[in-house]
Amino acid sequence: MADMKFRIKAKSASPAKTIVKARNFELIVDEPENLGGSDEGANPVEYVLAAFAGCINVMAHVIAQEMKFELRGLEIDICGDLNPARLFGQSYEDRAGYKQIEVSLKADTDADESTLAKWLEAIEDRCPVSDNLQNPTPVKITCKKK
Repeated sequence: MADMKFRIKAKSASPAKTIVKARNFELIVDEPENLGGSDEGANPVEYVLAAFAGCINVMAHVIAQEMKFELRGLEIDICGDLNPARLFGQSYEDRAGYKQIEVSLKADTDADESTLAKWLEAIEDRCPVSDNLQNPTPVKITCKKK
């Protein structure tokens, strides 16, 4: 299968607020007031967790169907630990991103534990967001004057 290209366009609305266009959708990325924002949307690191949850949901249902068991519903709880010291230029000891991310799934299904273990392994293996979080992805950032 050929590669697919995904693209977003974003524009700064304020020092803490970004308006993002993804296909026909608009997302507001903002910081809470205690971090200098106006709290009009989730912040960037919350969107990372939200993207992870969305990807897990899709993969969970696709894989359950492939494994021929009924997944009636899925609750996803994700939390991550992040030290903001690097973000604010106060310390460079910890990384800027999440130190760890914990995911807890509650599946409404009659599948047995062995099936669920294989299902979970396949979700983690095939989820593109999980792959991006767990493995280095080359990133090239350029800048030109407007």
